[in-house]
Amino acid sequence: MEGSRPRQMALDGGIAVLDIGSNSVRMVIYDGYARVPFPLFNEKFACGLGRGLAKTGKLSPEGVDLAKKALTRFCKMARFLGVARTDLLATAAMREAEDGPDFAKWIENLFETKVTVLSGDDEARLAAHGVLCGVPDADGIVGDLGGGSMDVVALEHGRFGNYETLPLGHLRLQEAADGNMEKAAAYIEGHLEKLTWLSGARSRNFYIVGGAWRSIARVFMFRAMYPLSVIDNYTVPKDKAIRLLNGIIKASPDELSAIPTVAKRRIPSLPLVSLVMRRIIEIAEPAHLVFSGYSMREGQFLKSLPEDLRYEDPLLAACSRLVEQRGRFEAHGHEMFEWMSPLFPVESKDERRLRLATCLLSDISWFEHPDFRAAHAFQRVLHLPFAGLTHRDRAMLAFAIAFRYDGEPKFFQDTGIQELVDDEGLRRARALGAALRLANTLSHGVSDLLQKTTMTFDGGELELTLPDDGILFSSDPVQRRVQALVKALDGSKGTVIGGSV
Repeated sequence: MEGSRPRQMALDGGIAVLDIGSNSVRMVIYDGYARVPFPLFNEKFACGLGRGLAKTGKLSPEGVDLAKKALTRFCKMARFLGVARTDLLATAAMREAEDGPDFAKWIENLFETKVTVLSGDDEARLAAHGVLCGVPDADGIVGDLGGGSMDVVALEHGRFGNYETLPLGHLRLQEAADGNMEKAAAYIEGHLEKLTWLSGARSRNFYIVGGAWRSIARVFMFRAMYPLSVIDNYTVPKDKAIRLLNGIIKASPDELSAIPTVAKRRIPSLPLVSLVMRRIIEIAEPAHLVFSGYSMREGQFLKSLPEDLRYEDPLLAACSRLVEQRGRFEAHGHEMFEWMSPLFPVESKDERRLRLATCLLSDISWFEHPDFRAAHAFQRVLHLPFAGLTHRDRAMLAFAIAFRYDGEPKFFQDTGIQELVDDEGLRRARALGAALRLANTLSHGVSDLLQKTTMTFDGGELELTLPDDGILFSSDPVQRRVQALVKALDGSKGTVIGGSV
């Protein structure tokens, strides 16, 4: 019998953003109908267009040859996949090179689409939009270090303040330093002293963007034996960051090459980009460094969305999207959220938001073998490509879903993930998981069935009330899970009323 043909991913409506940078050329294709930028295709070529630009005033000939090959591939791929829109963005090297306009025309002929050569201001604002894509209320400064330039932007709870573009990209730094760290420090200082407004970020956040700086995050994680590999929203206190940066700046190339999480091509520039980061911290004195997994490409994606999508909560939008694509019961998460609300009468806005996200994701491993649901769900939630949540949030979500599938999971005890959550956070995750476990036992995802029951929690006593014809709900597992929920809430008594238990 003839086998079935594999299904081809449909990208109609997808948005392709092609970033023609000083160091690399990258194309990312995003799902154009979602608030969160899910990359459906993501590929990069390190071309080095801006290598030698400061001396010659022109693009690197070798870099242009490599870029033409990469761009030809990207153009064919975008057409083959049928994307609805392609945005071509060129940054510092194309902006400054004498032959940049000629190369832009070549690209436009290839794609039959205009190349937008970003000004320094445009590039800075797009980088900040990338951070806002994941953290809509970001407060502090954004720094985006690329190959040819570094963009710095002040943000006031999501609103733009001062911004500047400086020639401090890692290719520029290597050429300016010429192997001399003192010369590099003087070059960096000469440019950063212009940013008198950096001190306005004192005791706020420094949001860090760019591949070279993400390599610093990987060094930090490796040396701290950090239990999670997700870089987005990885947060480090200022003083700890200074100590770690000092270690990178003083390290030999051999010492840095021994770190398995850092690409070898990043090693030559790592001490230099660490020097820039350290000096910004010394001037701005932020409370924390927050590494972003997003960039100007996601900023362009966010700007291209319809306004009704642009202002959605990124975490909740991503959870809802995942349920639409892979869930069994699309609306059941909201039902469970309302049903269990009496258990959590005092909540902050952030706690309610995270509880709703947990309810939406509660059925994420329905298709797994029962013996592995908890462990697989735990790992999936930890590493989902979601924005708008801290690493503590990720751990809280993962623990709650693990408890939902297994009342007392043991597999995470050796992972170190529990270090990301305090005792109160773990207690709350356990209670959420127990409530979801009970909800699933009562309804098994059947729409509106859960609403036939009610639950109260007062003075440490939990009461679950079933309808008079509650034989549909009555079972030993319901009784057991009511008692498990009481224990998770640190309550004293659990009672099931009604039905025929």
